[in-house]
Amino acid sequence: MNAPHQVAVGVLADEGLPEQVITTIADELPGTFAARVSGQARWRVEHEVDQLPLDEDGDIPMRTLSERHRRDQGWDLLVLVTDLPRRSGTKPVVAGVDAEHGVAMISLPALGAVLLRHRVRALLVRVVRQLVSRQLGIDGDHRGGGVAARLREALAPTQRISGGRQSAATHLALVGLRGRLRLLAGMVRDNRPWRLVPHLAGATAAAAGTAAYGIITSSFWKLADALSPLRLAAITVLTVLVMTSWLTVYNHLWDRPPEAAERRKALLYNVSTVTTLAIGVACMYAILYVLALLAAAVLIDSGYFAQSLGHPVGVGSYLNLVWLCSSVGIVAGALGSSLEDEETVRNATYSRRERERQERNRRRQEDRTSADGDR
Repeated sequence: MNAPHQVAVGVLADEGLPEQVITTIADELPGTFAARVSGQARWRVEHEVDQLPLDEDGDIPMRTLSERHRRDQGWDLLVLVTDLPRRSGTKPVVAGVDAEHGVAMISLPALGAVLLRHRVRALLVRVVRQLVSRQLGIDGDHRGGGVAARLREALAPTQRISGGRQSAATHLALVGLRGRLRLLAGMVRDNRPWRLVPHLAGATAAAAGTAAYGIITSSFWKLADALSPLRLAAITVLTVLVMTSWLTVYNHLWDRPPEAAERRKALLYNVSTVTTLAIGVACMYAILYVLALLAAAVLIDSGYFAQSLGHPVGVGSYLNLVWLCSSVGIVAGALGSSLEDEETVRNATYSRRERERQERNRRRQEDRTSADGDR
């Protein structure tokens, strides 16, 4: 009886979220591959963390990294895990597999914002199966039930497409609106919109000061008492939109490439930017609401509150007052955000990969302008 064949798989994770996900599941991968790829092989899985470089086209050089790391580390296969959004045309690319060179790459943004560990584990099984199919004689494209059905459910409807004439890789792309929404959710998750609040010190101070003023002003009491919950909700939505629009326009966060093709590609990034800012502003609103409610409960005596309004007050009266004050505070916060440095807002809004993309596009535009000026 022949000894089991040993397969050494290297997983090279990008810094940040890919590092967190792979570190969490790395220890269980040998058992997962044995159970779901091949039980006839002995699996050795090693993982490393590095800042994966970009080539001139803004993509990660899979083949170059494979040649270097497989040779230096003695790995049979290499899987790259990155937070770089990848698309083929308008289709979000979940993974690229180059079986000829023993390398695959997984793009986390296309996996969405939730269940990342589950989806990455399932996708690792899928790409490793394809990479070892030639060595172990395993069909790397299972389309039956069982594991394959669960994979398709986890990954959403997918389509295998060619990497192009000059590439031996094949891409696994998400199709339809569901795929694009999943990529958008993953990009927003990678931007980490909750970071916006601590970086907008001026906006937060202006919002808190205005809300505090409203809490102790009787005219705000009467106005909040007169407004219906539906109108207060509409005011909330409007104020979040106002601050989101202000941050986008004032800090020049809307990407406007001169070429029509680039504008179509930039649409997804712009939607991601606006969604990130809207979620960040909503987080600021929620924090402001909680703090203002605590302040109102401490500062406003219920008897005096009822006397000013001319009727008994309850919890709803306090909630409506804080609701209105928080909305007005957010509008003041939009103006207060003007005190923030534009670069600070950019760093708080965008992920590292998105800042790299913007910097690369900026250099290209400068080079193009310089070349036109020399003619």
